[in-house]
Amino acid sequence: METSSRSGIVYALSAFFLWAVAPIYFKEMSFVPATEILAHRVIWSCVIVFVLIILLRYTGALKKVLQSPKTLMAMLVSTLLIGLNWGTFIWAIQNNKMLSASLGYYINPLITILLGVVFFKNKLDRVRIIAVGLCFCAVVFEVIQFGSLPWIALSLAITFGFYGLVRKKVAVDSFTGMAIETAILLPIALLYLALIDSPTANMFENSANINWLLFAAGPVTMVPLMCFAAAANRVSLVTLGFFQYIGPTGMFLLAVFMYDEPLSAEKLTTFVLIWSALAMLIFDSLRYLRKTNAATIIIDKDTI
Repeated sequence: METSSRSGIVYALSAFFLWAVAPIYFKEMSFVPATEILAHRVIWSCVIVFVLIILLRYTGALKKVLQSPKTLMAMLVSTLLIGLNWGTFIWAIQNNKMLSASLGYYINPLITILLGVVFFKNKLDRVRIIAVGLCFCAVVFEVIQFGSLPWIALSLAITFGFYGLVRKKVAVDSFTGMAIETAILLPIALLYLALIDSPTANMFENSANINWLLFAAGPVTMVPLMCFAAAANRVSLVTLGFFQYIGPTGMFLLAVFMYDEPLSAEKLTTFVLIWSALAMLIFDSLRYLRKTNAATIIIDKDTI
């Protein structure tokens, strides 16, 4: 394996592992309202990303985006989507809904498939039709068993799915996109902290420990994103796709074994349906990779 590929896998594992354990931070911050944590996540992510852009000399890419009204309008939409996603995720973790958050990120690849069909005219083969069907069955099962839609899981999956769609359309790199999104949200976050009546809203009155914990919302956001960006430059998107399930799996294990969220037989059935769909997609992707590699070897032999 080439050095760049090995380092890419290390970066990918680091990114998805950090995303998997991130709920621990938000759980420990439950003494602070979710919306307040969201505000600090925006503020400190914005500070960190602009420092990185200056250090990495990404200012040219940032200026290019700022000069395009069409791209800025798209980024406004992506900002709304990522803000809703972050807020829902933090609220879910703090309110003992980590299993629902995990389910949302398991569903996300299937939502992405549907978005590809609608917006990019992608064709669904038999495997993907069955996988999407299993996802639909899982949602219907939840409605029948619990009398309501799994709104947390669906909100996370849909907002992140559409966020990925918008970012794919505008093709802005991770750091530049995050800089614009957090900059748009920054005035709202600052105004919110100035107006709310919360014991921790005024950082000048907090203890140093609490302020460090609030500041950590930035690194918790940016460090895995940096690792992911580094991985994306070194390994294929197909390879990254196999790692994306580390995050929700980590959340699932934390919810069940660390935070003792109840896993009823009905809830487990929902997960089994989604896991079955994802297993089909993974095995189909592996089969495609094997065929592609075999064809490449044959071509190389013919060339020789």
